[in-house]
Amino acid sequence: MVGFAVTLTLTVTLAASTETDWRGIYFGGNLGGALGRSTANTSTVFSPTGYFATSSVPAIASTGRQSLQPNGVTAGGQIGTNFQIGSLVLGGEADFGSIRLKESVSGTTVYPCCSPTDFTVTQSIKTDWLFTARARGGFAVGNALVYLTGGLGTTHLNYHTAFTDTFATAAESGDVDKRKNGWMAGGGIEYRLVSHFSVKGEYLYADFGRVTTTTTGLTAFTPPIDFPSNGWTHTAALHKNIFRSGVNYRW
Repeated sequence: MVGFAVTLTLTVTLAASTETDWRGIYFGGNLGGALGRSTANTSTVFSPTGYFATSSVPAIASTGRQSLQPNGVTAGGQIGTNFQIGSLVLGGEADFGSIRLKESVSGTTVYPCCSPTDFTVTQSIKTDWLFTARARGGFAVGNALVYLTGGLGTTHLNYHTAFTDTFATAAESGDVDKRKNGWMAGGGIEYRLVSHFSVKGEYLYADFGRVTTTTTGLTAFTPPIDFPSNGWTHTAALHKNIFRSGVNYRW
């Protein structure tokens, strides 16, 4: 009878250990949504040899401060590995996928000096892919793994801005198109379904900092006259809130 009890206890313990064993390499796919947030700024400077009246410069800066909310769908794949000490699970994960966010905003203001003529500032931002390489750490609770994660994020960012007016057909534009690095942080829950498969839900916050470009390309009148003394500064900051679910297979 004692031997039977020992055998039964050992069997149950091994079964529980197998169910909560997160060690090894895994790969899978993910799908979700992303809420992008960006603050963009377009501004110029006054010059006595330039195009603008003194009152136009602060008006342009005010109109050129715009908030963009590029939202979209994200989908991709991930690969990672886990190490386990008791209920403590540590590891790393990398993923790559599509994250197509795009938004454009315009603002029009009457020139303080020269009503009824006006000017328009238009700014847009978009991304099309995302790569992350993150550490993961958490605790196994039954068949679930509750974890925090953080590390590097990289995306392709395109920022475009354009200025036009109705006073003398003035025009100016700026562009940034580059791979931009940032940082990621978040957390989630992964749940074992059977011996090789698990499902997860997670949230990631991504901050890609700010991009800046300066130009001296303002033209006005017909035929066009250059006004290089009116230098321009264009900046845009970008961060993303990512919500996604996924499936993993481990061996």
